Amino acid sequence: MTTQPTNDPSVTDRRLLSTQAYGTGQHLAARQSLYQWQTPRHDLPGIVVGELAGVRRAVADVGCGNGKFVQRVRADRPDLTVLPMDISPGIVAGIAGAVAADAQRLPIADGALGAALAMHMLYHVEDQTQAAQELGRVLAKDGIAIASTNSRTDKRELEDLWRRASGDVLGVAEGPARVQLSARFTLEDAPAILGTVFDEVRTIPLPGVIDVTDATPVVAHLASYEAWADQMGVPFKETIDRARERVQATIQAEGTFRVTCLGGILVCR
Repeated sequence: MTTQPTNDPSVTDRRLLSTQAYGTGQHLAARQSLYQWQTPRHDLPGIVVGELAGVRRAVADVGCGNGKFVQRVRADRPDLTVLPMDISPGIVAGIAGAVAADAQRLPIADGALGAALAMHMLYHVEDQTQAAQELGRVLAKDGIAIASTNSRTDKRELEDLWRRASGDVLGVAEGPARVQLSARFTLEDAPAILGTVFDEVRTIPLPGVIDVTDATPVVAHLASYEAWADQMGVPFKETIDRARERVQATIQAEGTFRVTCLGGILVCR
């Protein structure tokens, strides 16, 4: 499969990330919502809370996005102080106590935290080794860092759908691949990157299958990449419309459109 180059600067462009991509929670929520149709359903916030069982100090959610994990940790562990932070002031505007911060320069004292979360966000960080060092710096000696990302094999059906739909628009067999965010920090590559700082990196794989009988959630997921439309090399709206037609045709012929997922959580000590 052709993938977007991992050095694509648009994936780490701070201006784009803090405005078009994550200026609000709209696009992130669209990507998250696709997992409602996944079997088995993985409770990522619940898994994180479980891993925090022995933590007694404050927890930072670095790159907290729309606050999905912040909300759960605060609800299940009211004894913990949770510090939400994200590079986009807009997306954290409604989260109590949230601050705008760069994962490469955390505004936290050395050894101040019991845990630091970096959930599906390290692929947006330009210097991932520096970000890992920052996660290690702010943790107490018995602290824990928890990150998450997707496998290289995750949602290949969506990549195939995009290339075929964009090919239809361009009048060729297959169009260019779309921007793939997690290609910069895959489940396969993450342990080596995090292992430059942490002695132990444990991977919790979370496989699943998504079956939809309505094209809407699949199309919404593809459309959530609108911030990178200029980097796609194809008319974005026309490709989205053509993808909808292809998904609808598959559902009509086969009864469902299937997407195979593989994400995972990395627990670092």
